[in-house]
Amino acid sequence: MCGISGIIAKDTSSVTTMRLQGMTDCIAHRGPDGDGHWINNEGNVGLGHRRLSIIDLSHGADQPMHYQDRYTIVFNGEIYNYVELKDVLLKQGYHFKTESDTEVLMALYDRDKENCLQLLDGMFAFVIYDAQEKNVFAARDRFGEKPFFYSYEPGKYFVFGSEMKSIKAFTGDETINNRMMYNYLSFGSLDNKSDPAETFFANIKRLPHAHYAKIDLQKLEISINRYWDISVKETNRNISLEQAKEQLHELFYTSVNRRLRSDVNVGSSLSGGLDSSLIVCVIDDLLKKNKAEHSFETSSFKQKTFSARFPGFKKDEGKFMQMVIDSTRVEPHFVFPDDKQLVDDIDHLMKFQEEPFGGASILVQYEVMKLARQNDVTVLLDGQGADEILAGYHGYYNAFFRTMEKQDKQKYTAEYEAYREIHKNNEINALQEKNLEYRIRQWFPGQINNIKRLKAFVDQRRNKSLNRDFYAANSGNLFDADTTFNDLNQALYRSTMGGDLQVLLRYADRNSMANSREVRLPFLSHELVEFLFTLPADMKMHKGWTKYIMRETFQEVLPKEISWRVDKIGYEPPQKKWMDSPAMKDSIMASREKLVQQGFLDKRTLDKAPGAYGANEKGDNSWGHLMAGKLIK
Repeated sequence: MCGISGIIAKDTSSVTTMRLQGMTDCIAHRGPDGDGHWINNEGNVGLGHRRLSIIDLSHGADQPMHYQDRYTIVFNGEIYNYVELKDVLLKQGYHFKTESDTEVLMALYDRDKENCLQLLDGMFAFVIYDAQEKNVFAARDRFGEKPFFYSYEPGKYFVFGSEMKSIKAFTGDETINNRMMYNYLSFGSLDNKSDPAETFFANIKRLPHAHYAKIDLQKLEISINRYWDISVKETNRNISLEQAKEQLHELFYTSVNRRLRSDVNVGSSLSGGLDSSLIVCVIDDLLKKNKAEHSFETSSFKQKTFSARFPGFKKDEGKFMQMVIDSTRVEPHFVFPDDKQLVDDIDHLMKFQEEPFGGASILVQYEVMKLARQNDVTVLLDGQGADEILAGYHGYYNAFFRTMEKQDKQKYTAEYEAYREIHKNNEINALQEKNLEYRIRQWFPGQINNIKRLKAFVDQRRNKSLNRDFYAANSGNLFDADTTFNDLNQALYRSTMGGDLQVLLRYADRNSMANSREVRLPFLSHELVEFLFTLPADMKMHKGWTKYIMRETFQEVLPKEISWRVDKIGYEPPQKKWMDSPAMKDSIMASREKLVQQGFLDKRTLDKAPGAYGANEKGDNSWGHLMAGKLIK
């Protein structure tokens, strides 16, 4: 796990070690264990690297790394199946000087070029310079766990980095992307689902997940191609529940085991929910059976867990965390974030996040990562991705019901009645009702953008929150609406590959790397994901239960109270209480003043007191104003 950056330019005078140093210095938190810079003989390609040592701690594994006097790489991430890949490559005559996964990746690229991506189980963003072919190859992992930003001026330069601040260190350009800002302030959009390359800054793009890029050095032209996708059309209706459970069990245990490969301390995040609890329990099970692939002696290694608590808050998960702790042999650690930390740390947090984030839970995640750093655990396994691939959010129920309604009316009726019965006393998650919004989404999906445009017009006429000129210039630039809510698999695909998960992965990457920690996500093994997308909808949601196949498969590993929990809490802090503090209100007003000065908000917003609301509640957009203001220097 590291930070990468680089300069590819026609003007060789701009490719200097000093400029590379500036680009890597600003991401030193991503790699405190060393830095390296390299420029090719022609002087038109420069690569920079910051290292966080995880596998092969020797200097032989430092980067930029060279291979066969032909390839040079800067690599951020982990290839979890590098052991298996290396065994095959050795038999085919390849030789290695290190024990690193980076060198395995380079040998695999030499053998297969871009087709090597199909074989990788990992999270990654990397760039390889080929001195023989005189080109540059860049790639990003399937789900977007690792970031890759770039700025490109055709025929002149292509600069890249793990964070946008590296790009800004080269270009000096911090121009806001007005289309992103409009959609965020109007609709809370954190990404453009139809163009995942778009960021909140006009001249910075991201390489989309599951894509690779090739840069021709002679013409300085870039081509970008997708190399992987999920099929949502091939449902295996012949598989039995028992067969599905057996396959899920094997795939998940393999994924967890591979993600324990490390030469530094490994621990786990524990929220008390189904996903993180399962990871902790599976690791404990592997350790008991002495089957964990870990560098330490499994008999003496004790898994450390890291959690955030909110005593007295209705959604505190402490009792569920304790159930996991009591049923395993873990060493638990806790942090207790409060509103003062939010006020004190939000500017610091925004420095690392670089784009708006959805709520105060991101601060909580940051504090958990900091707790791991304080306890000398460099790698954390976490449960992100499970909700998107296994239908964990309650918002998926309506898509599931519409799927069932199309397939089998009688089965649909039974599923809907079972859902209402199980959740009738759920105090956390409100019942999904067949209201006007439900019917509009069902019958008129193609009209969603027109409805959004009308709503924005009415809101602007009524509240005049946006600056008049800003609204007039951007109101036609709506992002494409989500129309995948009539089919469960389509809805899950949209969440997994269409931007929702990628936003959450951004939070996790920035928060972990801000503390020089690495997060590994067992649910995002592509083999596991591909398998789950072949299962029928009623194996994912069944008789009122979310994640049904997961609950059935692992109910003997998990405490029963967690395995069959009815409610769903997304690691939620008492955000409403925190926003209600005088210091937070002052911070929101300061952001509003900047947005007014820059021509984004109408000056009348300064006459309105900031609101306070929970992370999953609709408010007056005070949080959005807070975030948008933090983008402006």
